[in-house]
Amino acid sequence: MRRCSPEEAFQLKYPEPIALAVSYDEQNRRPNIITLGWFMRTSFSPPMCAISVGHTRHSHTTIGRSGEFVLVLPSPHQADAVLHCGTVSGRDHDKFAETGLKALPATAVRPPLIEGAVLALECRTVGRCESGDHTIFIGEVLAGHIAEKPQAPLFSLQDGSIQPLPPVTV
Repeated sequence: MRRCSPEEAFQLKYPEPIALAVSYDEQNRRPNIITLGWFMRTSFSPPMCAISVGHTRHSHTTIGRSGEFVLVLPSPHQADAVLHCGTVSGRDHDKFAETGLKALPATAVRPPLIEGAVLALECRTVGRCESGDHTIFIGEVLAGHIAEKPQAPLFSLQDGSIQPLPPVTV
């Protein structure tokens, strides 16, 4: 193996799954959405997952204050919305209104689900870990939801584009 910079090595991890996290913004009295590249399952029992959110992101504040989020795997027809949610701040933008994404009521947390997504996991924050310029929020999954028809999740590619991979069936 040849030695390289960490940045060069990290480029080989693509494609990687892409997700959204929905939180509730008390100050603006609306839900907010952030596009995520870094998330994972962390426990079978109880079911838990983790998301990594940059300290400067508006969602860092909303998740930190509320202690809740919904982790969403968006579907292929939501790719444009995913890109939009990753390029504007919820401090100044109503991302649901601007993208046309439709919010559905969650069953266990205040942030809504997103209609048409591949899956949604309602989470209550049970821990956090500082990791450089990000915070890893650990969420206990209180409820899960999946699409009526199997859909392909989205993946980000090395060039910054977003593409679906074949659908997963349960």
